[in-house]
Amino acid sequence: MTSPIGLHRVLEPSGVLPQAARRLDNSPEIGADEVRIAVERLNLDAASFRQLSTKHAGDGAAVRGEVLEIIGARGKMQNPVTGSGGMLIGTVEAVGPESPLGLKVGDRVATLVSLTLTPLSISDGLKHWDGGSEQVPCEGHAILFARSIAAVLPADLDPELALAVMDVCGAPALTARVVGRYDNPTVAVIGGAGKSGSLSLAAAKAAGASRTVGVVPVERERVMLADAALADVVALADARNPVALAEAVEAALGGRAADVTVVCVDVPGCEHGAILSTADGGTVIFFSMATSFAAAALGAEGLAADVTMLVGNGYVPGHAAYALDLLRQVPAVRAMFESRLHHEASRATSGTAD
Repeated sequence: MTSPIGLHRVLEPSGVLPQAARRLDNSPEIGADEVRIAVERLNLDAASFRQLSTKHAGDGAAVRGEVLEIIGARGKMQNPVTGSGGMLIGTVEAVGPESPLGLKVGDRVATLVSLTLTPLSISDGLKHWDGGSEQVPCEGHAILFARSIAAVLPADLDPELALAVMDVCGAPALTARVVGRYDNPTVAVIGGAGKSGSLSLAAAKAAGASRTVGVVPVERERVMLADAALADVVALADARNPVALAEAVEAALGGRAADVTVVCVDVPGCEHGAILSTADGGTVIFFSMATSFAAAALGAEGLAADVTMLVGNGYVPGHAAYALDLLRQVPAVRAMFESRLHHEASRATSGTAD
């Protein structure tokens, strides 16, 4: 008998949910309420890919080898260091008669649940991936449970573009929800030039932010974000330096802290700076899987900071449609996503890595 949350796929240890399991059953046979996807492409989450690339000093072959090793050993893609995974796109090839997901054979879909809990098997050795980008072309299969979430890919967008947006679609949706609870708030987005950051800036403005600040770590990203005009002010600061980050945000906001701070960077050590950058009564939203939530909680206590801290769990009802609509409606966001994908494609073609 199958479990709607996938308990029957847990091989070890027993009694835990699939996300916490060390190993899943990734066999292709499906239960009555399961769906099997023929996988076309993985999108590794940014924190996981950065950790792997850094560990192997940009050696794509070594990164590819470790990803294969992780999937082979665990039956899913879950980076043992970051604990994170990513998502995938593919084509539905089998649907159990009791599946509630509303999918049919032949649908091209993006999974909106993490690879850390998705049974996954790779059959082509990742031979078409150079290990140098987050998007991983591949062949294999994945299993969705009754409580999984998937979205049919929109016909008007390139699948790679849609995948890149859906990978971070929880960020703009939750940002819009939080910003909408305030009266004309100021919003700082740490990592504003990235995928989730650019969408969150657009969402904040659409939801009624009176002033937005995009914080980036390097001049190249400052110029890119300023040219896109997604933020009212672009600030240059290392988010790992708490005082420098808080000073940069306050300077951009005329001497005050932000009402809402959104953390979208994929490096550790940004918790205290985000808290210092947020006004009393404000909210910090942590979207990065590199976040130490213990450091955030203890840091807020130690700073006597009266802030609400939220963990962006990647799911808000309607989040995929909302993010895709932002992409369609805000040309600057779309341009940034397409530029990123073009850069990754060019790097793969030339055989170089950043």
